[in-house]
Amino acid sequence: MSSRNSILKLYKTMLRESEKFSSYNFRNYAIRRTRDGFRENKHLTDPEEVSKQIEYARKNLEIIKRQVAVGSMYGGQKLIIENDTR
Repeated sequence: MSSRNSILKLYKTMLRESEKFSSYNFRNYAIRRTRDGFRENKHLTDPEEVSKQIEYARKNLEIIKRQVAVGSMYGGQKLIIENDTR
């Protein structure tokens, strides 16, 4: 079973990587999904299930990293909600 610190580090890394999405919608979806996924599994006690969920999160982190790289190659226009007109 992984330690609490390593799980917290994985969570923060996933959030940090999700922030790198150039697309507002993808960025917010990835952040929201990461937070929701960790909240849903916060009360798991079975070491086998915890390990399975950690492995699932690591795979998703790799997917996020790949998608960020692909998204940065094909950047689009920013949405109106992203434009800061202050």
